[in-house]
Amino acid sequence: MSKGPISQFIEHHYRHFNAAALVDAAKGYEAHLNEGGKMLISLAGAMSTAELGISLAEMIRQDKVAIISCTGANLEEDVMNLVAHSHYKRVPNYRDLTPQDEWDLLENHYNRVTDTCIPEEEAFRRLQSHLEKVWKDAEAKGERYFPHEFLYQVVKSGVLEQYYEIDPKDSWIVAAAEKNLPIVCPGWEDSTTGNIFASYCIKGELQVSTVKGGIDYMIYLTEWYRANSGGKGVGFFQIGGGIAGDFPICVVPMMYQDLEWHDVPFWSYFCQISDSTTSYGSYSGAVPNEKITWGKLDINTPKYIVESDATIVAPLIFSYILGH
Repeated sequence: MSKGPISQFIEHHYRHFNAAALVDAAKGYEAHLNEGGKMLISLAGAMSTAELGISLAEMIRQDKVAIISCTGANLEEDVMNLVAHSHYKRVPNYRDLTPQDEWDLLENHYNRVTDTCIPEEEAFRRLQSHLEKVWKDAEAKGERYFPHEFLYQVVKSGVLEQYYEIDPKDSWIVAAAEKNLPIVCPGWEDSTTGNIFASYCIKGELQVSTVKGGIDYMIYLTEWYRANSGGKGVGFFQIGGGIAGDFPICVVPMMYQDLEWHDVPFWSYFCQISDSTTSYGSYSGAVPNEKITWGKLDINTPKYIVESDATIVAPLIFSYILGH
């Protein structure tokens, strides 16, 4: 496939340091797919609020990603942006805000993520009633689903289309729902919709067991990895740190150390985009070679780390892989 102007620019200008690491990682990702490999992408931080869906949705549509691991925040915030984009508030001078300025945002029902404020009423509440319905419908039937499956049900039903404020092609959740893309969402309870679900359980309106949790996700991921790690194997593309990366990467050592399965392939590509500098005891700042000692990566696994802002790096790598 011939490369377009963005990819040509990247190849011509990005020759050294983190820029060169970006190119190497993109070429390694591309080679992994061309050799028949599959890729897991993990999303930490607030990548959905950063509108990564603009590039990630196309990666999903073109089968450049086989499974996603994300936080509950990234799961919900892509849909919140989809249904309430015009109500978001940007604060370019966020570094200058006083505690009083922050309090004023709260009083006006804005929750700030760096320079972007999520509108509580329009975003959270617009989604809440529809999630409540699918939760209660499932419980009435004695059914249980994962958090992402409930969200897929809402998106696929079309009930949110009345609220759409961006082109749905820029929503990675819409693209994922259309493909029924596998997702693992560890620690989902650490999210607004997870908190809302917990509140219903506390009030006695829902049972905790209606939404499957972390152990269910680990079992699901184990089954998926066993079915998809043949041949070239599965690569690991980690955006940021945290539980979105920590949780899925340990499925490999869990299988051969705890289950004592001895035919488990290591992750066959690894890249992390992180601005967490290498430091003592920082998992997000650990260099990829440390993962060899934990039984996650092989000696010969291609390993890349791009120490930069993921909101800059990820769209460029995705654009290169897509040939833009």
